[in-house]
Amino acid sequence: MLTKEDVLRSARENNVRLVRLQFSDIFGIMKNVAISVSQLEKALNNELMFDGSSIDGFVRIEESDMYLRPDCSTWLILPRDGSAAIGRLICDIYDTDGRPFEGDPRHILRKTLLEAAGMGYAMNVGPEAEFFLFHTDSSGKPTLKTHDDAGYFSLPPVDLGENARRDMVLTLEEMGFEVEASHHECAPGQHEIDFKYADALVAADNVQTFKYVVRFIAQKHGLHATFMPKPIFGVAGSGMHVNQSLFKNGENAFFDPEGEMQLSQDARYYLGGLLKHAPAFTAITNPTVNSYKRLVAGYEAPVYVAWATKNRSPLVRVPAKRGSSTRMELRSPDPSCNPYLAFAVMLKAGLDGIKNKTVPPAPIELNIYELTGAQKKEFSVGALPGSLKEALGKLAENQVIKEVLGGHVYNRFMEAKLMEWQNYSTRVSQWEIEQYLTKF
Repeated sequence: MLTKEDVLRSARENNVRLVRLQFSDIFGIMKNVAISVSQLEKALNNELMFDGSSIDGFVRIEESDMYLRPDCSTWLILPRDGSAAIGRLICDIYDTDGRPFEGDPRHILRKTLLEAAGMGYAMNVGPEAEFFLFHTDSSGKPTLKTHDDAGYFSLPPVDLGENARRDMVLTLEEMGFEVEASHHECAPGQHEIDFKYADALVAADNVQTFKYVVRFIAQKHGLHATFMPKPIFGVAGSGMHVNQSLFKNGENAFFDPEGEMQLSQDARYYLGGLLKHAPAFTAITNPTVNSYKRLVAGYEAPVYVAWATKNRSPLVRVPAKRGSSTRMELRSPDPSCNPYLAFAVMLKAGLDGIKNKTVPPAPIELNIYELTGAQKKEFSVGALPGSLKEALGKLAENQVIKEVLGGHVYNRFMEAKLMEWQNYSTRVSQWEIEQYLTKF
């Protein structure tokens, strides 16, 4: 664990001139306050304030002063953009009275992890964020023109994004990431880079850093990187599958060599909680209107609330590896989500399953998309919300997920997302013009 002295020494040794103090708003958008390195010690002493009223979902103008408290463990040197070295620290947000700000997504995840720790658990998370690379036009604005015609696991020269992806991987590794794999995804212009699992808070920080690096390197290659879930109709969208496990006393709490499928009872209850609360937490893990253009049949995205071991059509898959690698892969989230809130609601759902001994239904190894309505009823297969509006309705009905968000974030999130839905619903789309303009 890095200390204040470690950070100051690293800044000197690397000739850092500027430090970016980063934090996330409730929608997962990273914010940034840049300071001269001469102010770094002051920042590390938790003496820097900012105007919270200017940040979406934070506070009103009459209560705007807030403190940035850097987390020394997040210190790193960002990829160079010029000659000067730039440092980075992720911050927690505090009120002027010294209490953690209830609207800070990082605080919400910390609080949920403390609840898990009170039950003896630590959560590990391995996210798999997909993204698209598009050409930019002559003025630098992004287009929907992809840079290749490749498919899943394609090789150069068909995969023309290989060079950009290689530089992303090398940059991430220089910054301390342990990259496990990188490859072209199903759709033209779509990619995935997987990095090693970590403690849930570290993993959420890593997702935010990963997005920054991907966009930064893409720009250097004259490309635009987007984590929008479904930028192109007719091809697969971008997901962020989340591999998760609980550890207890240093051992994987999901593994039991004597259990059915070598899964522990805790694993089954956790799974039961995930499935029970999935319709409600989908508003957090899939938070945009566009998210639900991805959650449709036919493009490898889950639509139904079920689980399996080999089958990839259900919501949750339990991969074959056991022992310390025993885990659950939640396949619905997409990379537009706020990772701090997303990991918090997943964990809360699983913990609720353990507390209430929620037994999951039997696994379904059939292709759920091909089941009849009667078969889905027989196997107790529910469905995920089909729109942002429906997901917000499910969230509003679920006290467990609302509790983890807290009143401040829940109210502001709902207000903003209902406004987003209303704005979308009243717009006239190109599809409507094509369908109706000459017909009626």
